[in-house]
Amino acid sequence: MHRSILLLLSLTILFSDASVAPAQESPTERFHELLNDEWDRTMRESPTWASALGDLRFNDRWPDMSRDALEASHAADREVLEKLSTIPVEELSPADQINYRLFEREYALKVEAFPYRWWLIPLNQRGGIQDAGSTADSLRFDRVKHYEDWLARMRAFPEYMDQTLALMREGAGAGIMHPQIILSRIPAQVRRQIVDDPDQHLFYKPFRSFPDDIADEDRQRLRDEARQLISDEIVPAYRKMLTFFEEEYLPAGLGKVGVWQLPRGDELYRLRCRQFTTTDLTPQEIHEIGLSEVARIRAEMEKIVEEVGFDGTFAEFLEMLRTDPKFYFDDPNELLEAYQAACKKIDPQLVKLFRKLPRIPYGVEAIPQHIAPDTTTAYYRPPAADGTRAGTYFVNLFRPEVRPKYEIEVLSVHEAVPGHHLQIALAMELEDLPEFRRYGGYTAFIEGWALYSEGLGEELGLYQDPYSRFGQLTYEMWRAVRLVVDTGIHEFQWTRQQAIDFFAENTAKTLHDIENEIDRYIAWPGQALAYKIGQLRIQELRRKAEQELGEDFDIREFHDVVLRNGAVTLGVLEAQVDAWLEEKQGQR
Repeated sequence: MHRSILLLLSLTILFSDASVAPAQESPTERFHELLNDEWDRTMRESPTWASALGDLRFNDRWPDMSRDALEASHAADREVLEKLSTIPVEELSPADQINYRLFEREYALKVEAFPYRWWLIPLNQRGGIQDAGSTADSLRFDRVKHYEDWLARMRAFPEYMDQTLALMREGAGAGIMHPQIILSRIPAQVRRQIVDDPDQHLFYKPFRSFPDDIADEDRQRLRDEARQLISDEIVPAYRKMLTFFEEEYLPAGLGKVGVWQLPRGDELYRLRCRQFTTTDLTPQEIHEIGLSEVARIRAEMEKIVEEVGFDGTFAEFLEMLRTDPKFYFDDPNELLEAYQAACKKIDPQLVKLFRKLPRIPYGVEAIPQHIAPDTTTAYYRPPAADGTRAGTYFVNLFRPEVRPKYEIEVLSVHEAVPGHHLQIALAMELEDLPEFRRYGGYTAFIEGWALYSEGLGEELGLYQDPYSRFGQLTYEMWRAVRLVVDTGIHEFQWTRQQAIDFFAENTAKTLHDIENEIDRYIAWPGQALAYKIGQLRIQELRRKAEQELGEDFDIREFHDVVLRNGAVTLGVLEAQVDAWLEEKQGQR
């Protein structure tokens, strides 16, 4: 009797457990759960990016730059790859198979890159903690809570500074740092953060104006606390940074340029070539592609020199373009107005080449004065993910006498439309993409598209005079030169002056711009390779489509195919275009 009761109870428990046990998750559910979990971790570990996207869950903090946090993040990345390996990719939908491969590639590269310790270089002349106050420019300040979050970040800033300096100190000890020529640009940027009047500090900028519905007593309280924190926390932290930088860090900087000097630097550069181009091209192959493109574009430029009847050498023509006052504005406001006018000219022409345009607009603004002397001619900031901030095309008005008129059209096409704004804003509006694709991306695609877009200028009614056409070729030459000088510096041990000379011999860019560009390549090895490699692949795919479809080729449809899945690797893009071509040919 006793044994029978036990047996009956055991069977009851067994069947009861079976009836309530959850069904095993499908591969799709497991994959989507992993994507969601990792996006949350990305936002948690990158709180300033999260805030800029409109995710305010971590709006009161800086990223944790401690060694322990970085090691923990690396361990979590490795764990993600282990989890991915248990998900059978062949059982996912075609769309999720693409997501899987892109997600896996992203984490595999992060894990592979970590041992090279590039994270010991947390800043360069184009950005870093010395410009942390500019974070506010991309944030929302609609409610008292948003201002209090910013004050919380200000209170936490000394710890953020200490973590950053600890990484830099470790990097200096390991020989993982920038050359002195790069580091020498940064002390002046730090000094701009050491002010006597708190109201003039970048960190105070949000408190200069408030929404109408914030009460006067709240405004006064917030302003008083901001001033106190700037005086007691922010400025002292920057004084500490300046002392460390000038007394310890800058003297330890590398004497030569090129990532080859770092421990395992040659391997690191090959990894970054793969990362940024999304191809398996070697530095040698990229260098040779660059030389070939330089020769091709140079021949096109020579035709224009002949067309305008210039009596002199190519070098003399470039010097004329750099120095003739007729190609420049004296007034920065006039330069800004010219950029704005160019964009207004382009906007209504886009429907000729595109079926779908982004819903969110973009604006044209000046690059902030405190970084303008040390940064490039222009750049683009994407809109906020929640639609509360438009895209922004930032243009450099510092020294307008070195910003040629003939580059305005081509630069606007690249940075605004149909370049970065059109492509990035459209990607952000693709609701069926996982967040890591909507808000992330691949430089070869994003910058390759923007450079490809420069070539669309004539179809948009631009480049009507020979100097504007020369400007377009100058920008294409600029990206071809990048392939040569980036690999030259980091693979073939070119000096900085060799790179400057090669650049100056082949483009009409001013010396000021050339030096800024070369220093950018020195500080950001491999990134500049993506532009031309991406453009060449998109052009190649367009030619293939035109040849295979003949009269059935529709440029608006082709652009829709290229853009409709957001930024992808070049290999995935090629597969997407091939699938479209196969479908089109099957309809004949």
